[in-house]
Amino acid sequence: MATIKLRKNKTGELSFLIRVSLGYDNQNKQIIKSMTYKPEKELTERQAKKEAQRRALIFEEECKAYNLSNRRVKFQVLADEWLHLIEQTQEMKPSTVVRLKAMKERTYNAFGNTYVDKITYRQIQCFILDLSKDGVNQRTGKGLSQKTQKHYLTFISDVMKYALKCGYVSSNPCKDISVVKTVSKEKDIYSLDELKLLLTKINERADTDYKVFFNLLAYCGIRRGEALGIEYKDIDFDTGMVSIVRTSNYNAEKGVYTSTPKTDTSYRDLLLQANILDLIKKLRAEQQEKADKLGDLWVENDRLFVTWCGKPMHPNTPYTWLERFCKNEGIPFKGLHSFRHSVATQAITNGVDVKTVSAILGHSQTSTTLNIYAHAVQKSNVNALNLMAGLLENF
Repeated sequence: MATIKLRKNKTGELSFLIRVSLGYDNQNKQIIKSMTYKPEKELTERQAKKEAQRRALIFEEECKAYNLSNRRVKFQVLADEWLHLIEQTQEMKPSTVVRLKAMKERTYNAFGNTYVDKITYRQIQCFILDLSKDGVNQRTGKGLSQKTQKHYLTFISDVMKYALKCGYVSSNPCKDISVVKTVSKEKDIYSLDELKLLLTKINERADTDYKVFFNLLAYCGIRRGEALGIEYKDIDFDTGMVSIVRTSNYNAEKGVYTSTPKTDTSYRDLLLQANILDLIKKLRAEQQEKADKLGDLWVENDRLFVTWCGKPMHPNTPYTWLERFCKNEGIPFKGLHSFRHSVATQAITNGVDVKTVSAILGHSQTSTTLNIYAHAVQKSNVNALNLMAGLLENF
């Protein structure tokens, strides 16, 4: 929007400085165009101000039209520039950047070679609709999920917001784009009996580190990366509390790396049961024994979960271990996240309020918990109503 500054000289003559911002150049320096309007002497100050406003609107439109026609860039070039910027400034988590880069191929094939000021609402909407068609997802043969469609739309929108800031476009065409609703696959989670059986088998036959890992998942409902990020200093052995303050992740570019929890509310303190604390103490003693034997080969690390030489464990290791263990034991394998779902479902159906469950899981909003575990909430509501009916009938 144009800004207008009234100026008067010593003789009382009026003039107006009109300035228009046209975004930022490649060095992130703001581009400003300006002009001076000197009103006719017969105009009153009020009339002059009104005329200055009119001229400012015209000047702003002229500047924007000239700017768009003389400063053009293709979507792929600008998207790569924006991705490099957020990677260097660390505005987003590394895992998010990796996900964004994975979306480049499809997006660039659609309009990577198109100038950003020529990309239309219809073009983006058609691209999102195409993502939902059968065959797009090569693994399942179906279309991409509603969530993944939103990820693509967010990627495009963020690039267009950057284009708007740089002055390459006058508006963001991603506004009001629709995604195709898809049927969510029902979560395959362990029942209480299945979970008890699995933990019994693990506690009987697994090494101490895997006993600790899967008991943490089953008792606390924490995420895989959160469990792998726990260090001994995060545990208060007197109170039994563990602080979730970091995650351990992996991508091809960085290897195994440390990051922050998913959201602000993912930073939380959880109570560990006595049996888990005992296992952790045993694990630390075993690791110290290994360190003494390996000497200089041992990498000093405060993590609970490490490799044979003390380096942080690869995030895929627990998954592949459990898959193989379940196969050998004849137990259904339902992944790692199913432990988290089981904790939440059992808590809700047994009367724990959703707000408390949300805090335990580290969800950013209670609505997230309600959306994910709607079935468990419904079952809990039915139980509550049946209880109320029983109380009234026995009155």
